Amino acid sequence: MQKPGTSQLFRETAAEFVGTMVLLLLGAGVVAQVIAGGALTDPKGGLGDHDSISWAWGLGVTFGVYIAARLSGAHLNPAVTLALATFRGFPWAKVAPYALAQTAGAFAAALLVRWNYTEVLARADPKHSFVTQIVFSTLPGNGSTTAGVHEWGAFRDQVIGTALLLVLIFAITDALNTPPKANLAPFVIGLVVVAIGMAFGTNAGYAINPARDFGPRLASFLTGYHSAWRDQWGNLYFWVPIAGPLVGGLIGGGFYTYVIQRCLPTAEPEPPGRVPSPES
Repeated sequence: MQKPGTSQLFRETAAEFVGTMVLLLLGAGVVAQVIAGGALTDPKGGLGDHDSISWAWGLGVTFGVYIAARLSGAHLNPAVTLALATFRGFPWAKVAPYALAQTAGAFAAALLVRWNYTEVLARADPKHSFVTQIVFSTLPGNGSTTAGVHEWGAFRDQVIGTALLLVLIFAITDALNTPPKANLAPFVIGLVVVAIGMAFGTNAGYAINPARDFGPRLASFLTGYHSAWRDQWGNLYFWVPIAGPLVGGLIGGGFYTYVIQRCLPTAEPEPPGRVPSPES
């Protein structure tokens, strides 16, 4: 039952704000621990590695979805919201409010991480350079000048990674396919993010979410990272993890809708492991 004086849109966007904030608190927090904390205690990054980053981001998605799912559907990502509006009938009038709430949640979380890790970040990187900028936002080649990845290579990476994300989200949430039971969909979606992080983490840091990148990028810029809008070569880069995921999300959503969904039976799905009958 809706509480008196609380609009439906307000409740939905509040859920998106909090869910995305939890996602970023765990995601940006683990990168701060691995990059900045590791640099102080062990030159080789003794507090963790890429796998711990992937797992924390995936768990952040899981817990964020559990928080917001009942109220808003837990998109937590403008690329997901746009794909759902394009292919699943989500109201277009809610796309911008959802995206703003998601970005604001990511921004707030980044400010909290920045505040909490103030001393460690200052010791590890007194100039607030690209060394610790990746705590908050992504860079081509994760800030490496030897990886050889520039804007368009990173854009390609973001399109592919986000397309994969949306194909799998659409599959996991499709009632006519074989969706997870017992309220396990958030956990499985979190595993999707873990897998994408492990498979597509090198070229562009697997932002796969415009809000996840832009909100923290703005927060870092306002708190001392004055090169936040550019990459390590000085080129404007902030647009890549915005445009790439939006394009990739549409490609992934369209692929699932027109290649997989249209071929599924319209009746209730068969139990897992059973081959559907031709009459289905």
